[in-house]
Order: sequence, then C-alpha cells, then structure tokens
Amino acid sequence: MTSDATIHDYLKKYFGFDTFKGNQEGIIKNVLEGRDTFVLMPTGGGKSLCYQLPAVMKSGTAIVISPLIALMKNQVDAMRNFSTDDDVAHFLNSSLTKSESTRVKKDVLSGKAKLLYVAPESLTKEENIDFLKNVEISFYAIDEAHCISEWGHDFRPEYRRIRPIIDTIGRSPIIALTATATPKVQHDIQKNLGILEADIFKSSFNRPNLYYEVKSKQDVTKEIIKYIKNNPGKSGIIYCLSRKKTEEMAEVLKVNGIRALPYHAGMDSATRTANQDKFLMEEADIIVATIAFGMGIDKPDIRFVIHYDIPKSLEGYYQETGRAGRDGGEGNCIAYYSYNDIMKLEKFMQGKPIAEQEIGKQLLLETVSYAESSVCRRKLLLHYFGEEYPKDNCEACDNCLHPKAQFEGSEFVVNVLETILAVREKFKADHIANILAGKVTSAIKSYKHHKLEQFGIGDEKDEKFWNMVIRQALIAKFLVKDIENYGLLKVTQKGLDFIEKPYSFMLAEDHDYSDTTDEENAFGARTAAVDEELFSILKDLRKKISKQKDLPPFVIFQDPSLEDMAIQYPITLDELQNISGVGAGKAQRYGKEFVEIIKKYVDEKEIIRPLDMVVKSVVNKSGIKVYIIQSIDMKRPLEDIADAKGLEMDELISEIEAIVNSGTRINLDYYINMAIDEDRQHDIYSYFREEAESDSLQAAIAELGNEFEEDEIRLMRIKFLSEMGN
Repeated sequence: MTSDATIHDYLKKYFGFDTFKGNQEGIIKNVLEGRDTFVLMPTGGGKSLCYQLPAVMKSGTAIVISPLIALMKNQVDAMRNFSTDDDVAHFLNSSLTKSESTRVKKDVLSGKAKLLYVAPESLTKEENIDFLKNVEISFYAIDEAHCISEWGHDFRPEYRRIRPIIDTIGRSPIIALTATATPKVQHDIQKNLGILEADIFKSSFNRPNLYYEVKSKQDVTKEIIKYIKNNPGKSGIIYCLSRKKTEEMAEVLKVNGIRALPYHAGMDSATRTANQDKFLMEEADIIVATIAFGMGIDKPDIRFVIHYDIPKSLEGYYQETGRAGRDGGEGNCIAYYSYNDIMKLEKFMQGKPIAEQEIGKQLLLETVSYAESSVCRRKLLLHYFGEEYPKDNCEACDNCLHPKAQFEGSEFVVNVLETILAVREKFKADHIANILAGKVTSAIKSYKHHKLEQFGIGDEKDEKFWNMVIRQALIAKFLVKDIENYGLLKVTQKGLDFIEKPYSFMLAEDHDYSDTTDEENAFGARTAAVDEELFSILKDLRKKISKQKDLPPFVIFQDPSLEDMAIQYPITLDELQNISGVGAGKAQRYGKEFVEIIKKYVDEKEIIRPLDMVVKSVVNKSGIKVYIIQSIDMKRPLEDIADAKGLEMDELISEIEAIVNSGTRINLDYYINMAIDEDRQHDIYSYFREEAESDSLQAAIAELGNEFEEDEIRLMRIKFLSEMGN
C-alpha cells in the first residue's frame, strides 16, 4: 500500500502540483491498488493525471488507448516536459516510420517507458499484439471511453474490440475515462469492457463559471463579428457542421480584421497542426472548426464557444462548450438554433442503418428539447447526465436571467401521465402529444388511439405544447424515458403519486424558433430603419450626377442601394462595397462623392455608426460566376454556357444580371447581335435610355411587352446597364 506522503511526493516531483483536484487522489489510489476503475470527469477536471501519476509510480508500462493521434503527441510532449527523461512516454501509431517504431519498442522492452499511447487501430495489428505480449503491463487506461458506446456522441467501432484484444495480450487492471456519458452510455462502457464491478468515480458535471445561451438563427455572421469585436483579444472557438461553412466563416472573419483560422478533417494534416499551434500560441484569436477540433486541447483561457450550427447531440454540445473557461474564468457558450437545421440533420441520417437512424433521431430530439426549453439550461444539461441541480435559478443562463412567465400546470401533467398509462407505456413523446392535441396521424389510426377517451382532451393546445409538458415532467422525474426501447415513456412512482394527489406544478412555455430563417434570407432583411433625411440627400446627389453624365439615375445606384447606405453610413470606398448592389466597379466609378457626403453628414449629426452592421463580405469566388464571365469573354453561346452548368436559360440570365448589378462590365454584343434584330435592339435600348424611370423589368414589359419577348428585354437591359453604369 503506497502512503499518502509518497503519492504527494510524486505529484510534486513529476507534475509540480501541491494538491489534487476533486476525485483525483481517490482514483489514483484505486489504480495503484490494482482495481478496475471507471472515471467520469468533465472536461478540464484533470483526467490525464489519473493515469499518468500511477503509471510513473508502478513497475512496468501503462498502455493508454486514445483515439486521436494529435492528442497523443501533445500528451507525450507534456509528459516529457514533466520528466527529465525523454523515454518516460512514447506513442505507437500509423504516423511513425519503421525505424521510429523500432526505437519505441526497444525503450518499452527495456522498461524505461512508463506510458505507451496506442491508437485502437494500432492495437489490432498482429505485430503489435505479439510485441505487447512480452511487455510488463502495469494497467490499461482507456481514454475517451464514450467512443465504445453506440449511444455516445462519438462512436468508434474499433473501440468495441478493445476487451478481446486485452484478453489476448494479457489481463491487467483497467481504468476507463470519459468526460461525458449519460447513465446509459456509462453502463454500455462498463459492460463492453467487462468491468461492471469497477469502482466508479463520478465528478459533478456542473461548470458554474460557464454561461449558456441559445439564440435564434438570424443574421448570425453579423452577430458573431459584433460579439468578437466587443471582446477584443479573447480566445474563442466557433463550431460549424460542414467543412465548407468552416472555411467560409474563417474567411469572412479575416476580411473583417479578425485573426481567425479554419480547422477540419479535410485539410492536410500539416496545415491543420499549424493552425492549431497558432491558436495555442495566440497568433490567432479564433479557430473556426468542425467537431474534429478540440479533443484534448489544453488551452485554459478560451473565453467563448459559439455554435454556428446546433450539434447533433447534447453530449457533443457539452463536450464542446466544456472547452471554455477551463481556468475557472469567464466562459460564454452561445448556440444559434433554427428548427430548419434539425430537419437538415435528419435528412443526413437517411442513408444509415435503421437502428443507427433511431439512435441519431433520439439524440437530436434531446438537443431540440434543450434548445427550445425555457427551463434553466444547467438543470436540463445536468439532468441529461443523470445529475440533479438543486437550485431553481442558476443565474448564468439566458432562461434564468430572462425567465418566461410561468403558469399552473398540474392539470396538464396529470393528463400526460394518464395518457401514457392508457397506452400501456409503449409509446414515445410525439405520439402522446398527438393523442392529447387530437391530431390524427397514421400511427394513431393504426393503433386506434383516436378512440381513447384521452384523444383530443387537450386540443385547445398544439402538439408542441404537449411535448413541452412531457419534457418538464421528465425533469421533475414524474416520467423516465426508456432509452433501450427507443425512448418509450414510463411513469415513475413519483408520477403515480402525483396522479393520486396532484400539487401545484408550474410550467413555462417553450421558446419559438420556428420563424427563424436561414442566414441567406435573413441577411437581406432590413435590420434597421432607413435614415430618411440622408436617403433624400443621396437621391439628390444621384440626380445631380445623372444630369452631369446624362444617364438615368437608376444606372448609377438603385434605390435599395441608397436605402442601405442610409442604414449603414459607409464612409470609405471599401465600406461602400459592402452595400447591396454595389461592387468594386460601381464603387470606383461613382462612389467617391457618395462616401464624402455621407461622412460629412455623419460628422455634422454626430452619428454613431452601426459598425457592426458593416460586415465585409468575402468577394464572391463562386466558380459559376467566374465561369460565366470567362465564357462570355470567349464569346461562347449562352445556350452552351447554360448546358455546361446545368442551368435553365432564365437562371443563367439571372446570374448575368447579378454580375452586372455588382458593377462588373460584360459585353454580350456577340450573342445579342446574333439573337435580336438590330431595329428591335434599338427600340428596347432607347426605352431604357430615354423613358424608363427605373430598371424595373415589370415596367419594361408593361411598356414593351406585346411585341418583345421577356428574354430580349432582359438581355438588352443587361447591355444597357453594363455600358452605361459600369
């Protein structure tokens, strides 16, 4: 039995700490005594020390099974820094050359190496199994153990083969560690590893210094830029679901003067590692990443984690937000949510096996519950991980700081509980909600549930409302969800007592995110009132220039562009290019007088410009536009261009209009001369030159319509705007 004094000596000597955190000491003693151990410790709690310290103290080598190569390298480097001896820790994975792996094996066999990190894939290789049979193994540590469970947020099939391989090599004590596991996942891990008798050490999942907020998904890019600019110099991570979005987001932030870098699995590993290092070394403030980033990132001062897209599971969300404020300081966790995103995620699942789809759907539903609920977010998260949060107000989430009005809900809860019993506890939440709301679905018909006396008993409310009641009854433990059976609802003893003797139970309506739009639509929405005085000054200026240049006013700038200027107050040509319908060409040609007059106006009126509104957009590198411009330069027929890109003619003309409206000059004469008779060209052109009051297509068709095709009018309008305006 190792004395406490010895453990503390090693802690000080190797790791430089005087005291242990949380459960660390108990876990380490358990491992030193050779007992199987299960450790559930949230991110930032000091999991690594739980196997590093006993490995240094015990004879033999500890085998650490870990899923990420980058993580192994970090941990080995850290371990070597603690020790004077570089041989103390090694890793064995596919990134090593033949000679490097021979050297590692030599060090391990000589007994110098106290820790050997192995990827589960490397563990299955015959040569490695044979090698490990000759090693004195002190214990096995399985890090990120949630990867074993199909119910975890990061399932890896190769993790399920760990136990048979351990048996082949030779059994030693096992310590399994994870930062996130629901009770279901925990049981799954222990069962699969054959350590159901293990001693369990569970730390609280509560991170009191983290603030949680869920926002409606509108104008997200603008909001994120505003947030970062209001928090200068702070480190943050922005999570996106797709690689494409990750790259776009990082690019937009850069253009707006923010030191941001992308990180995702599709990048070559050298760039990825370089970007991660720049973030750790504070050469970049922001990393925009897919979930590939962050496992084992030991940066203590990440001040915010923003989810551009809501994650696929609450475990994923908890793990990712857990990277904020590990030093106990400020940590803001902001997620943007739109129900449309959930529908997209469900579509992604359609190709997968049915069982996997079912699991995926349930995990998604938990995320929806979290996002839409108006209950304390901390309470919800901790309940999900099987922990009770005693306080009614955590004072560090949007729902607690801005609570929704509550109402008496005991009658609604009784209705829910009785309906679940009436269908013999064999159905999921959605089905129960539909029965109560009186909604006839095919499932309700086939089970004849429209004949139940509970059917439609709550039809004054919709199924969304009843889903909310079910969620709050789950948190209050009147119900449990039988996850083994796809989330069927069961009434607990507490629920049965409640039916017998109801007491006051307050409910709060959910948030409604159904009207949120995707960013693309929201971006064009009017986000502020037009400054009418400035708008009329700009119209006068436009009129003056149009007289000087002998051009219709709309050729210079269209009304929506002037309106946008009267909202955003651009005072440089750079800023002017962010105004809708103004490209580089237009800004150069006509912009100078406009920005000068706006600057003078802003100074005189002492206007505080909404700088956060002026989001510089990345130059549209969309391949299709470049392709169209190049093809027109090569004088290719429009029909061929449309065919090559799978566009209808109508869509191609719209693309060309967008190119011209943003100030790029295009010469379609080669095509127009072939397709439209010269006299007809003249008639349409002079209409735009002399009669038109705006570039409106509707007005042109009304004036010219009977004798001209719409496509002819559109092509001539492109020619006119390109020649006159650009």
